[in-house]
Amino acid sequence: MLPYDVLVLNGGSSSGTTSLARALQDLLLPEPWLLCAVDALVEALPAALREEDAGGTGEGIVLAADGSVRPGATFRRVEAAWMAGVAATARAGTRVVVDDVFLGGAASQARWAHALTGLRTAWVGVRCAPAVAEAREARRPDRVRGMAARQALLVHEGVRYDVESETTHGDPAACAREVLRGLGASA
Repeated sequence: MLPYDVLVLNGGSSSGTTSLARALQDLLLPEPWLLCAVDALVEALPAALREEDAGGTGEGIVLAADGSVRPGATFRRVEAAWMAGVAATARAGTRVVVDDVFLGGAASQARWAHALTGLRTAWVGVRCAPAVAEAREARRPDRVRGMAARQALLVHEGVRYDVESETTHGDPAACAREVLRGLGASA
């Protein structure tokens, strides 16, 4: 059994965080671990807050044509509520795997650490070579080109991890087994 309530995975766009999260869920059965992904939060936003260029209000999340992502004040407020909800789920007894992109590096981790106060949390860095993440991004129609290259290193700046996973060439299940071993679980 894994002695954590929450696993927080942080990696840039197309780095393999979601595939790793799903593989972790499979390996952690029969204990159900709920996947809470920032992509689902973004998809749940009203369309007016999912801005695809800088022509909107800037209050939501701006996915610019150059691959940059800029969260606005309304997005941050909604994100804080989402984080509190994820933490409440874990406090209620359902374990959680968080799939996030720390656009603010250490500041993003600090927001999560505040929300998860009192919970046993493991921090997992998901790294992928920028060129490989870019190639994955090019095969995905739901991605803004340039995000993978911009985020590959940025999301890890100042972030402290309990374990890291290199997903450049790794199979998600093998990477998940490696993460669990790094966290002291047999996999």
